[in-house]
Amino acid sequence: MNWKDNIYFILIEPKDAGNIGAAARAIKNMGFRNLRIVRSEEFITDESKWMAHNALDVLKDAIRFDNFADSVSDISLVAGTTRRKGRTRGVFMDMRDASAKLYSTAQANKVAVVFGRESRGLLNDEVDECGFLITIPASREQPSLNLAQAVMLSAYELSMAGRLIAVEGKNNDAKRVCQKELQKLYSRITELLKTLEYIPNGNLDIEKKIIVNIKHFIGRSGITEWELKMVHGIITRIELILKAKENVL
Repeated sequence: MNWKDNIYFILIEPKDAGNIGAAARAIKNMGFRNLRIVRSEEFITDESKWMAHNALDVLKDAIRFDNFADSVSDISLVAGTTRRKGRTRGVFMDMRDASAKLYSTAQANKVAVVFGRESRGLLNDEVDECGFLITIPASREQPSLNLAQAVMLSAYELSMAGRLIAVEGKNNDAKRVCQKELQKLYSRITELLKTLEYIPNGNLDIEKKIIVNIKHFIGRSGITEWELKMVHGIITRIELILKAKENVL
């Protein structure tokens, strides 16, 4: 399989059908095909078809999802795009470094680049589900990019990363688990930390902060199937020891 078949471009609540068509054209220009749309109205319109221009196949094959979680459930590495920075928003990478990481991971795993709403970008809850965030250097006077422009720049940098890294011969083809499996792990970790009273009982703010940090820590690179089983095994062992101590008491 071509590594480009493992790259997915996800648009969250795009309002402009023309931007969706232009995004379809942009990713096909760079040799990609996978487009996913989250919570969008009808996007196969005369405007979107005109803007797609020879990329109608990508536009018509785009898959619509009702929520963000479903759109990334089979993805191993999720990267969000944003121009808003902040210490609580996770790890930031510039587009060039992020593209190299995504290319390397895409050798054996599905990866996604997520684009937020034209008006307000990604919501905090969506940022929390991303392994890291991508920033595109732009003028301070005009830092906001049009959605289709951001997709084109991302697709171009990914394509260039593929050319450069292929020449250098540096690839990371380890198979990672998908977000669906990671969510199960996060749930077990949450319950274990509550049992150990690492998370104060009833303190939802601290619980969210801890779990979000764990998600970012794991999500930046993902984990392999063997590593997933190992962590589950460690949790199971701890649970058995705690249960045995309870029975003694």
